[in-house]
Amino acid sequence: MSIIVPAVLSTSKHGFKEDLARISQIPSISRVQIDVVDGNFAVPASWPYTAPGELQTMIASAEFLPQLDHIVYEIDLMCLDADRASEAWLALGATRLTFHAEGIIDLPWFLASARKRYGDIISFGLALNIASDLALIEPTLDCVEYVQFMGIARIGRQGQPFDKRVIERVRTFRVRYPELPVQIDGGVSFENAQDLLALGVSNLVMGSAFSRVSDPAGAIAALERSQSAFGV
Repeated sequence: MSIIVPAVLSTSKHGFKEDLARISQIPSISRVQIDVVDGNFAVPASWPYTAPGELQTMIASAEFLPQLDHIVYEIDLMCLDADRASEAWLALGATRLTFHAEGIIDLPWFLASARKRYGDIISFGLALNIASDLALIEPTLDCVEYVQFMGIARIGRQGQPFDKRVIERVRTFRVRYPELPVQIDGGVSFENAQDLLALGVSNLVMGSAFSRVSDPAGAIAALERSQSAFGV
């Protein structure tokens, strides 16, 4: 599985389909993150929200998530209604859900309910904002398969500068929970990727930096070769 996970954040159905069509044709891509922003928990709202909190109905169709036979789709739910928003994506074939801890009132109950409903078919992850304390998620880590640390100060938009505070947060977390996979989302680029992977991060979620590179397949291959050279 590629260590780079491209992120798609679109404001329209047309743009969403175009972005996924482009990314899904890259042979080395095995996982894609879809950013879903409700316009309330984070702004601005992304498709399929037509306005803050107003979720458009999606009809299950293979056109939405291409190459399901070899690409795993992860839904990053920057939503106050994450439970409702996730249903449509699961019906389309998504198998990983990332919940933002700050957007859920009763996190233990929420995760227990989700696990009871979906069992082990769906992988759950918790995202934590740059300013939030680790104590917010620590009581529920046995209910998730991974943790996503946000590398930017303001979530919901791509192209923001990397916030170096996340580095120490990841270091602390790796010491406390060395077995739990960690990914970083926000501000990640091919320029800082090696330094972030050196922290013991499993995957890097890359949005605008991925779309800007002229040869993403070549850039991923070069990064993975460099990691192999160091025995990672």
